Amino acid sequence: MQKQAPNVWKCRGRPVACDPPLVMGIVNVTPDSFYPASRMGAPERAIAHGLRLAAEGADILDVGGESTRPGASPVSPEEEIGRVVPVIRALAAALPDTLLSVDTRHAAVAKAALEAGAHILNDVAGCDPDAGMWELVAESGAGYVLTHARGTPQTMDSLTDYADVVAEVRAALRAATERLAALGADPAQIVWDPGLGFAKTHADSWRLLGATARLAAGGRPVLIGASRKRFLGGEDAAARGPASVGAALWAAAQGACAVRVHDVAETVQALRAFRRAKEAADV
Repeated sequence: MQKQAPNVWKCRGRPVACDPPLVMGIVNVTPDSFYPASRMGAPERAIAHGLRLAAEGADILDVGGESTRPGASPVSPEEEIGRVVPVIRALAAALPDTLLSVDTRHAAVAKAALEAGAHILNDVAGCDPDAGMWELVAESGAGYVLTHARGTPQTMDSLTDYADVVAEVRAALRAATERLAALGADPAQIVWDPGLGFAKTHADSWRLLGATARLAAGGRPVLIGASRKRFLGGEDAAARGPASVGAALWAAAQGACAVRVHDVAETVQALRAFRRAKEAADV
């Protein structure tokens, strides 16, 4: 049996324990994210939303200025910086003990976010990174969410051909981790995200979610981002809240380091009940 990946994540010099799993709350400074209720187009709304999620128990706030849903229109790095930097700067000042993440594919945005106070780079293009992104990870010591995806938001839905999706995703993440280490990154900075919904069919996403424990035994801690995604079922993202909490609980039970969610209060409460029940069962 493979050894469980160490559940410690280094984020700009901060060793962050991932047991119990971290809850990453989503702060979208976008007009077009796939879940309409999460769209915080104005910085003031996004800042208020981030403060609320922190009060609800989020360990990490993940601030994004570009939707990466399949088919989304690209945003220039300059526009993305204008969206995320004021939010990160304000949250860093208001919440000095809360980890801040930037959800971006662009090295220029990542650099600006780190300068504004971010601790983590959440890169959906991690296996095919923007020029300079991996060097920035190595130089900054930032935590890095290495996400498996293929193509771009405009092309990813056509790139779903796998012989064994779990084995291929794990192999790609491991290879990227080795290349990052060769550039000077500490593997302890890196958390793997299998990229549910990114160049994956619904069946692929279910297989990867089901294989959380197998992925977590593959070398690095694992982050699962299933929240309100299409593979959970139903046409309306607004109706996928209960399924999202269920997916987060499964991921936690299978050894995930972190779960990325829209519904922080519900997820925190469910994880707390899960832990209490597990502790009682182990007595």
